Amino acid sequence: MTADRQARAEDVHGFALGLPHVTVVHGARGNVVYQVGGKSFVFFRTPRPDAVDAATGERLPDVIVFWVESEADKQALIQDETTPFFTTPHFDGHNSVLVQASRLGEIARQELAELVQEAWLAQASARRRVAWLAAHGTTPTSDPDPTDSRPRTLSRSRSNRGLHS
Repeated sequence: MTADRQARAEDVHGFALGLPHVTVVHGARGNVVYQVGGKSFVFFRTPRPDAVDAATGERLPDVIVFWVESEADKQALIQDETTPFFTTPHFDGHNSVLVQASRLGEIARQELAELVQEAWLAQASARRRVAWLAAHGTTPTSDPDPTDSRPRTLSRSRSNRGLHS
């Protein structure tokens, strides 16, 4: 088996666009936002005052946000010091992790593919999740109700507005 190459920012776009029912929208400042069923699952964030370089104090220009299924998943990623994932106070209570595009090379391309797929699964409807998992020979960890709208930490209106800048 050949070694998996390091991940790159263009891989995020390819993986996101390779999933079913994905639409691309643009935030207020032109940043790319990938959605499934009108719910964002990956987006490229514009520089914000809550995400700054520790050495220079400059806003990070290349932050990508990935949804995760749960707070436990978020904590597992951000507490693992071997990964480049982080969060900021702006995302407290929000099931997502952040990573700088410039640090994607610290993870393998296959790991990034799984992260994008998991982000999609976290935001897709129950029917779409079940169909995708069945098509890929995977079974859900629980028996989802196709009418389940799964409560979110943030309201739908808030999760699809203020965090995309």
